[in-house]
Amino acid sequence: MSNLYNDDVPESFELYNRATRVVPGGVNSPVRAFRSVGGTPRFMVRGTGCHLYDADGNRYIDLVNSWGPLLLGHAHPAVTAAIADAAPLGTSFGTPTPDEVALAEEIVARTPVESVRLVNSGTEATMSAVRLARGATGRDLVVKFAGCYHGHVDGLLASAGSGVATLGLPDSPGVTKGTTADTIVVPYNDIAAVREVFSRHGDTIACVITEAAAGNMGVIAGRDQFNASLYEECRKHGALLILDEVMTGFRVGRGGVADAADLYTYGKVMGGGLPAAAFGGRADLMEQLAPAGPVYQAGTLSGNPLACAAGLATLRQCTDEVYQQIDNTSRQLQQMASEALGEAGVPHRVSTAGNMFSVFFTDADVYDFETASGQNTAAYAAFFNEMLRRGVYLPPSAFEAWFVCTALDDEAMTHIHDALPYAAAAAAKVEA
Repeated sequence: MSNLYNDDVPESFELYNRATRVVPGGVNSPVRAFRSVGGTPRFMVRGTGCHLYDADGNRYIDLVNSWGPLLLGHAHPAVTAAIADAAPLGTSFGTPTPDEVALAEEIVARTPVESVRLVNSGTEATMSAVRLARGATGRDLVVKFAGCYHGHVDGLLASAGSGVATLGLPDSPGVTKGTTADTIVVPYNDIAAVREVFSRHGDTIACVITEAAAGNMGVIAGRDQFNASLYEECRKHGALLILDEVMTGFRVGRGGVADAADLYTYGKVMGGGLPAAAFGGRADLMEQLAPAGPVYQAGTLSGNPLACAAGLATLRQCTDEVYQQIDNTSRQLQQMASEALGEAGVPHRVSTAGNMFSVFFTDADVYDFETASGQNTAAYAAFFNEMLRRGVYLPPSAFEAWFVCTALDDEAMTHIHDALPYAAAAAAKVEA
């Protein structure tokens, strides 16, 4: 396959230079900066179906899909039409709207939650769920897992996964010791460590929060009924379990992972590419939120009409047939990547949670943040850059998930298949 893509990106380079003068690091979210893979971040100007187009005129097959929300691909006609219909009516009212009720009903119908509160971001959702758990239990301590990311909430930025791992930061300056003093961090997939923590602090633990399937240290699913065991321990000690489904919710199935829990957080797909998130759970817990109860949470733009329109249009398109297609495409892509790397002699592990997956550049078993951190990130960087050069846009970090969409057709899959051996060969040249 010949290289049809420009290695020179003068427009993106100039935009990045301009951005660094007015935006910290030149980006508005750290992993976009390409720090762990090298080179200049691409500035995208358009997305259609499974393709992205950058400011230099290059086209890429997109395997990031806005980090998960675009299950249907870019600019899906039903979603763009819903936004176009809603926009002339007003972009924000600061009042209740019919569509926010409809979106809440759609979420309740698809998930285990009985009641749900709409917010604007996954960070807001997890922050609010933890506050509610503390208010409902009258306890302070929160248990989280190393490598799990729950947004940039101060108290949860302890061993916080992909963004911090990508940048090589142990935690975040600006987060005080007092803020994290009530956070206990234990290894992911280690139920024995959780039981030990409960044996010491059981009557002061408000909640355990975990990603329903880890996606921010790379994709790592819970093992040996991990989530079910967490729920059992929480019930035994009067604590609450929060399942963070911001990434997995409506992505790996109609309702997400949907294991048993007390509270859940959602985002990504439910906004259809616009800023929207939610948290919900048992009705008796949710009734403790203001104005029904004493736990305060608010947001001027929560449930805004554009995000609700996009979210509703997206979820209504997400049928069982769509998920079957997504799962099949993901399995095919996993096999293609593994075969290319195997033929090139590159040590690797493909790790999955439904249709989300990561390729770890290691021959060791990967089951938590420590084992994920043992991979050859330099080999991934070489792999990433060769795929980028050949028109395939992968996550610019070895600690992120690959996301597929319904718009990936046979032509796109053939293009990816043809590019993979070149990227595998590039990775093979990097010493471990």
